[in-house]
Amino acid sequence: MKTIFRASILVLLIVSATTYSCDDSFLDQPPIGAVGPDLIKDKRGVEGLLIGAYSLLDGAGGSGGWGASGTNWVYGSICSGEAYKGTDAGDQSDINPIERYESLPNNPYFEQKWRALYDGVGRSNDVLVFLEQVEDITEADITRITAETRFLRGHYHFEAKKIWGNIPYIDEAIAKQALEQNSLDPYKVPNTSNDVWQKIEADFKYAYDNLPETMSEKGRANKWAAGAYLAKAYMFQQKYTEAKPLLEEIIMNGTTAAGVPYGLNALYHDNFRTATNNSQEGVFEIQFSVNDGGGGDNGASLDILNFPYSSAAPGGCCGFFQPTQNLVNSFKTDGDGLPLLETYNNEDVKSDQGVASDEPFEPYADNLDPRLDWTVGRRGLPYLDWGEHDGQSWIRDQAYAGPYSPKKNVYYKEEEFSLTQPGNWTKGYVANNYRLIRFADVLLWAAECEVEIGSLDKAREYVNQIRARAANPDGWVKDDAGDPAANYVINTYPGGGAYPFDNQDNARSAIYFERKLEFAMEGHRFFDLVRWGIAEQEINSYLTAEQNKRQYLNGASFDATDVYFPIPEKAIVNSQVNGEPTLQQNDGY
Repeated sequence: MKTIFRASILVLLIVSATTYSCDDSFLDQPPIGAVGPDLIKDKRGVEGLLIGAYSLLDGAGGSGGWGASGTNWVYGSICSGEAYKGTDAGDQSDINPIERYESLPNNPYFEQKWRALYDGVGRSNDVLVFLEQVEDITEADITRITAETRFLRGHYHFEAKKIWGNIPYIDEAIAKQALEQNSLDPYKVPNTSNDVWQKIEADFKYAYDNLPETMSEKGRANKWAAGAYLAKAYMFQQKYTEAKPLLEEIIMNGTTAAGVPYGLNALYHDNFRTATNNSQEGVFEIQFSVNDGGGGDNGASLDILNFPYSSAAPGGCCGFFQPTQNLVNSFKTDGDGLPLLETYNNEDVKSDQGVASDEPFEPYADNLDPRLDWTVGRRGLPYLDWGEHDGQSWIRDQAYAGPYSPKKNVYYKEEEFSLTQPGNWTKGYVANNYRLIRFADVLLWAAECEVEIGSLDKAREYVNQIRARAANPDGWVKDDAGDPAANYVINTYPGGGAYPFDNQDNARSAIYFERKLEFAMEGHRFFDLVRWGIAEQEINSYLTAEQNKRQYLNGASFDATDVYFPIPEKAIVNSQVNGEPTLQQNDGY
C-alpha cells in the first residue's frame, strides 16, 4: 500500500505548471518544487494540492502504464465488444487475457489502474487534512475547496467501484490518522463494507450543495458537474426515483463552469475536437494541453496507442483500439432511418479486409447512421483531413483485428504540432480533452428514468433530441465534392405509441442501443452493460459471432463473475496486518 498511498504518507507533491493539466489560467502556477507540510499550510499551498488532485483525472501521474488511462479504453470499450485490442497479438499482450475474460490478479493493467485511482483518493484527502490547518483563508474558500475535493474523491472512488465492485473507501480521517501515526496501517481497511455507495453519494451531494454554478477556470468542477455525477451514481444503483428530479433540474438549469447553459452541440463531431474543448455539451472534461513546457505529459499521454498504425497517419503509431465488426454493424438503419435493434448483426457491413490497396473497393452502400463515420475509420471514406482511410496501409494486421481504425478524439492534420506535442517518440500527445460526462449522457439517463418510472413518450422525446442532432446533415462526413460520404439515413422515432416506444421492454432496448451508438468507443459500454444487468447475455452473443471473425476469441466466454475485475494481487499482499490481508479478492479470481 506504500506505493498506492504515497501522496498521503510522504506529503510531497510537485506543484508546477508543467505537471497539472487544466486550462491555461488553471495551470498558471509558478514551479515551487517539492512541497512539504510546512509550506502548504496556507491557501496557496492547499490550492496547489487541489490542483494535484485534479491532475490524476487522466490516470497518468506516476501510474507508469496504459492501464491507468482515465478514458477506460481497455475496461470500458475493449471489454464490451465495441473494440478489439488491435495491432497484433504480441504487442501489449497483457490486454489479451482481459479481452478474453481470463484476467488474473497479477495482471499489471489492474495494478496501474488501482494505483492511479487511489493516488487520486490520497491526494484528495491531503487537501482536506491540510485545509484544517490553513488560517489565511475565508469560509467561502474553505467550503469551495472542500466541495471540489470531495467531488474529486467521489470520482476516484466511483471509478474504482464500477471496476472492482468491492473496494475500500478511504476518507480524510483515515489519512489524518496515518499521518499522526506515521504508519500505513490505518489505510488497511476492508473492502467488504456495504456502505461505499452511500459514501460516494455523500461526496457528490456535498459538492452539489456547496459548489458555485460558475468557476474561475473551465477545468474545475461546478455545481452541475457534481449533480451529474450524483445522478450517475444513482443510475448505477437503479435509483431512478432519486435520479429523475435531479436530471430534470440539470436539463432545465445546468450550466458549464463558464456559465454557458448546457445543450447539445449542433455538430456531433464537436464533442471530439480540440477546437471545441469545454463546449456547451461538456459537463465535465479531463483537461489536456501541449506545448506548455511539460514535454507532452499533459497531452493525453495514456491514449497515444490509439491511432492508426501507419507512420503517415495521425499519431504515427500504434494501431491499438480497433473498432469491432459488431460495432460497425450496429450503425445500420432501415428504410425509415431507424436502428435495426434486433437484426443489426445478421450481416456484416462490407469492409476491405483482405482487399489489397491497389485493388478496387467500393464502400458499403446501404443505409447507415452518420455517427459511424465520426467513430470509425473505413476504407474509401475521408479520415478527417488526412485523405481516405486505407485499411491496408493503416492497419498492422487485418487478419488479427480487422480493417477499422478509431476516429474519435483524433487530431486533424492541420493541427499537427500546434495542437499536438512535437519531438516525442509519437505524435499522439494531443490537447484534445476527454469528455467524462456529456450533456447527451444526461438526456439519455433521463430517458432511462422515464422508461422505468415515468412516461414512454417523454423518454422518446429525450432520445429524439440525440437523434435529431445526428440527423443534421451539416454534421455529416462529406466527400471532396461536399456530398455525404456514405448513404446516411437517420430519423427520429415516431410518436403515437409506435414501436419501439410501444411498451417498456422495447423502449428500454431502444435507449440502451442509442447509448451504444452515441457513446461508441468512449469507454462507457462495458459499465453500462453491467449496470443494466445484461453483460453476460450481450457479451456472449458478441463472442459467438466474433470468434468466427477473430481467431484469438475462439473459446472465450463471459460469466457472472466477470462483471468485476480482480483486485490487484499486490494491493492484497500490501494490505496485510499481522500477516492477514484486509482486502478480499472478488469471487471467481
